[in-house]
Amino acid sequence: MSALQNTVRADVQATQAYVVANATGMVKLDAMENPHELPLALREELAERLKHAALNRYPEPQMPALESALRQAFDIPEDAAVLFGNGSDELIDIVIRTCCMPGDVVLSPVPTFVMYAVSSQWAHARFVGVDFNADLSLNLPALLQAIDAHKPKVVFLAYPNNPTGVAMRKADIDAVIQAAPGLVVVDEAYEAFADESFMPDVLKHPNVLVLRTLSKLGLAGIRLGYAVASKDWISQIDKVRPPYNVNILTRIAAEFALRHHGVLDDQAARLRENRAKLSAALKRLAAPRKGMEVFDSHANFLLFRVPQAQQVFELLKNEGILIKYVGKMHPLLQDCLRVTVSTDAENQSFLTALEVALNQLS
Repeated sequence: MSALQNTVRADVQATQAYVVANATGMVKLDAMENPHELPLALREELAERLKHAALNRYPEPQMPALESALRQAFDIPEDAAVLFGNGSDELIDIVIRTCCMPGDVVLSPVPTFVMYAVSSQWAHARFVGVDFNADLSLNLPALLQAIDAHKPKVVFLAYPNNPTGVAMRKADIDAVIQAAPGLVVVDEAYEAFADESFMPDVLKHPNVLVLRTLSKLGLAGIRLGYAVASKDWISQIDKVRPPYNVNILTRIAAEFALRHHGVLDDQAARLRENRAKLSAALKRLAAPRKGMEVFDSHANFLLFRVPQAQQVFELLKNEGILIKYVGKMHPLLQDCLRVTVSTDAENQSFLTALEVALNQLS
């Protein structure tokens, strides 16, 4: 046995790395990105600001100007505290390591964002998933029963959920918060495309943290996430945060973009309109086809089920359209595909290629 085999954890050796599909030259509809860039004039102004970044210095540890811009843009309650992360992925990891000793339980409805389980594994916590109902709605009685049985240190509720697009009812989230003995993380990564937010209620409960990211809003490349909770919670979680975890280029870009938050809001509004049009078009394709189903979404993507989903995925890929095959993630997602809502042109390219693929397989 080699030194590597002797040294690297067995569960690491048995796990595959997170794979990002090569999208070179393709219509990229697999990662829930905003397809719109900032307008050229704003990009040029941002480039001028980045030119003066002090790359020879460590970034500010607290970033008060960024926090102020964030509070103004997103109406964060005045008495709540904010913690920044290198994307929300890092904050998920930090929260779990703050709260969990080996063997402690992290709980979430499933299928959901895979990083809840992945970060739990690397922290030696035990991830417990509670299946959604067959229609992908929350099975609240089962979730409450699991909370009572497992006494989780952390409960994650993706609101809306990825990869299903379903948004839980706020009353159900309240019930989970009341039942949970530990921290409840309401993950609002897709808040820009949803009808409601838990942010106004974050301080109404002693055990709630709202998690967000700027990635889905149109700033995926700068990797900035933020957590909002009471000062007591944030002060403890901050102890586990690596120093200087948000770089100076991210800070400058985020501060600038948030000063032009209206541009990002307008882009999100266009994507919400396109979501409705894309959903209607998919449902028209589904109507005459047995076994095809389109799920309603409150995010910037749509989940749909179609017979021979993996073959459909491959046919689309061969035509330069990259979406996400999620059929192996969980039994409830059998024969399911997920597509990002994009521009009119890219949505139409997807629909055209999809219809061709469906006809070819029928």
